[in-house]
Amino acid sequence: MKGSEKMKFTLKGLRANKDLTQKQAGEMVGVSKDVWRNWETGRSYPNAEHIKKILEYFSVSYDDIIFLD
Repeated sequence: MKGSEKMKFTLKGLRANKDLTQKQAGEMVGVSKDVWRNWETGRSYPNAEHIKKILEYFSVSYDDIIFLD
């Protein structure tokens, strides 16, 4: 990876870096574990409000996240 390239994180990776369960991660952004699991697997995606909470809680920018499994 080039020095200027930033690390990209999946939602699962963000959660794992904080050693959280899907339930705990969901609670941090105001959704159920089932909703979080659906985001991680690509069945659905967070809306703008939830993305903002994810960015704030995990201290990342939108460009740091890839919404893929």
